[in-house]
Amino acid sequence: MLDSRLRPIIDPYLTMIARQIVRLGWQANTLTVSGFVIGMLSVPLIALHFYELAAVCVVLNRLFDGLDGTVARSSEPTEVGGYLDIVLDFIFYSAVVFSFALAQPENAVYAAFLIFAFIGTGTTFLAFAIFAEKHSLTTSAQGSKSIYYLSGIIEGTETFLTLIAMCLMPNYFWIIALCIGSLCWVSALSRLVQSINILKGYSRKHIKEHHPRKDAE
Repeated sequence: MLDSRLRPIIDPYLTMIARQIVRLGWQANTLTVSGFVIGMLSVPLIALHFYELAAVCVVLNRLFDGLDGTVARSSEPTEVGGYLDIVLDFIFYSAVVFSFALAQPENAVYAAFLIFAFIGTGTTFLAFAIFAEKHSLTTSAQGSKSIYYLSGIIEGTETFLTLIAMCLMPNYFWIIALCIGSLCWVSALSRLVQSINILKGYSRKHIKEHHPRKDAE
């Protein structure tokens, strides 16, 4: 929900930093993997209750995630880079939530609920992206992406804020997980309805093109 509003604000700064990174000879995939490794350090830190240090790792992970795409666009984006970016993001998000189950076993059911909700939001927009590619649909609402990003209530910015809030307020993890998980399902259902309506339109168009009505004789 906030991604499209923040992109015009943060993109100029990311571009400025990315130019310096390119001059140093860093590749986008190097940033992607490095950011993922740094982000995954938050898992043992959270499990051992070093929540503030974990929050730093989360911030650095998201910074690298923003920079890798900008660096890629400064040269030539690759399919491997886009694939790694998506896959590692989802692993990272779920890993952080899982680490709270390790740190607070009594709240494991809330961690499971949030990961369950992440699956819902992820599958609804990833599945639609397959058909968006088929019909050559594009959008730049969340910036230039390797796949079509269907907007929703919970997007990258909201997920980042959620992870930070959990790290800074670990005693309220179960409340945050319950609230955000519920919003994720609202977002998933909204995307589901939106996707079905869009795809129905293309299905009707396809039927008309291949099975036109015969004029009455």
